[in-house]
Amino acid sequence: MEVFFELIRDAENLRIVCEQLSREPVLGFDTETTELDPYLGELRLVQFSTGKRSVIIDIRRFGNDPRTNPDLEPLRELIGSTRTVKVAHNSKFDAKWVRQHLGCEVGGIFDSYLASQLIAAGESDRRHSLADVVQYFIGTELDKTQQVSDWSADELSQLQLEYAARDAAVLVPLFTQLKERLASDDLSRVAELEFNAVMPVTDMELTGFYLDEARWRENIEAIRKERDTVADELQEMLAAGVSQTSLFGRPEINLDSQAQVHDALSNLGIPVPESTRASVLEPLAEEHPPVAKLLEYRGLQKSLTSFGENYLEFIHPKTGRVHSDFRQIGAPTGRFSCSNPNLQQIPHETAYRRCFHAGAGKTLVIADYSQIELRILAEFSGDTNFIGAFKSGVDFHAAAAAQVFNVKPEDVSPDQRSFAKRLNFGVVYGLGAARFAAMTGLSQAEAEGTLRKYFATYPDLDGYLRKSGDSALRTRLARTASGRLLKLRYDENDRAAAGAARRFATNMPIQGTSADILKRALRLIHDELRGTSGKLVNIVHDEIVLECDEADSTAVSEKLKAAMIAAGREFVKAVPIDVDVAISPDWTK
Repeated sequence: MEVFFELIRDAENLRIVCEQLSREPVLGFDTETTELDPYLGELRLVQFSTGKRSVIIDIRRFGNDPRTNPDLEPLRELIGSTRTVKVAHNSKFDAKWVRQHLGCEVGGIFDSYLASQLIAAGESDRRHSLADVVQYFIGTELDKTQQVSDWSADELSQLQLEYAARDAAVLVPLFTQLKERLASDDLSRVAELEFNAVMPVTDMELTGFYLDEARWRENIEAIRKERDTVADELQEMLAAGVSQTSLFGRPEINLDSQAQVHDALSNLGIPVPESTRASVLEPLAEEHPPVAKLLEYRGLQKSLTSFGENYLEFIHPKTGRVHSDFRQIGAPTGRFSCSNPNLQQIPHETAYRRCFHAGAGKTLVIADYSQIELRILAEFSGDTNFIGAFKSGVDFHAAAAAQVFNVKPEDVSPDQRSFAKRLNFGVVYGLGAARFAAMTGLSQAEAEGTLRKYFATYPDLDGYLRKSGDSALRTRLARTASGRLLKLRYDENDRAAAGAARRFATNMPIQGTSADILKRALRLIHDELRGTSGKLVNIVHDEIVLECDEADSTAVSEKLKAAMIAAGREFVKAVPIDVDVAISPDWTK
């Protein structure tokens, strides 16, 4: 692919070029940087292309502090303009660099990476690098060899400049193909939702979340001591089942060896299958104390492995915070995934959450949707009783328990409420009688009877779930309220695979619409936070965490709650949306 470009290195030519490009409806947009981390590297080039004309701006020629250089104001205005669509591949990367080094947002984002993911609709064999997407949609092969070249050199080579121009130029014909495909697949609305979420996620990753190293180490030491105590107690319990002898007291085994643990439990007369996975052992725990103690030990050991010293390596040397990577379409449902580190997997226990807190003079505002997936399910089902339970404002789990156990709501016990809560959330995930029996200890017949009584209370819910599953199996498609699409692939002759596909497809519109609502809320709160001290620092499925000045906490909390409710109401009309908000110095409520 031959490409022609202009290299801009002075203020006057930059002004002229930016004025000309600002009249274009669509521009390919890309950057080249000296590092992957915007806190450690240099923004070297910014590229634009109309598809026929490409422009490369050498940021180094505008001084050591481009963020404050007035000569770059025309560039900032062009990047921030919402009148001109900026087509970028994995735009979050480019947005982070221009936000950090130029001090501006990217306006009018069209992300070809996110678009490709939406069109793939969960097909796991599709790849979404720029080269793969360009090859798939326009049949052009991109040469990416210069991607890993040295972009810190004072004079860049002709090959590097041609590479930079080409990557921007190819985005324009790619945009045409992707936009048409999004429209034909009825994905335009969800694409807009995803593109509008890019800047909020960008700012959240740049801000980072403060992790208190001293508190974290204190927690590690407490867990290590508890692990050692439990390990000693477990060794004592298993000693009679250990075949080898010891000259120095009781015989001991390697508690992390499945084979040794299996043999010891078997020698104690505990009917352990070959596997000692948690799901296999849990039903035995209540009757056999050594099994319960083993599960306790493994939980503590996993905590030390997953949330030990290694977690502190993610604290950034320059900011003192952790800057996780949030992937917008981290699952086929549209849910985020998170890594380096995964803040979505931090345990709920206060000992962990208190390690994440606000900076000096600041506080956290923590908000989460109340039972959002159940409210979405009520909306989709149209069940009068289901909707009415939410409209009444009563405790929904207690109301369900009252129906199942035939008692007054005020007489529902904590155990009965917990039982109903598991039932309510299980229904969202296609809970069957066998699984419900395993979860609760009921017999198969008792579980079937409980489910019949539950669905007799919400008859339209039962009908909706059946129709949703039937439709998904027939069409092999499922959609969220925004139009997000999932394509089902399974062997229709494999009953287990068909059953799993049915459950996944029934749940996908519910969980996926929850993801849609969260992403809409992110954009609304991003816009509302302008001019305030509030900054996004974390999200976990239905929860949003902000940091702000202590003096602004009340106003920011009100903005956050209003934005989250407004986002929910765009997708859920008949059922009230409820958001719980707390102001706290750390990530606890």
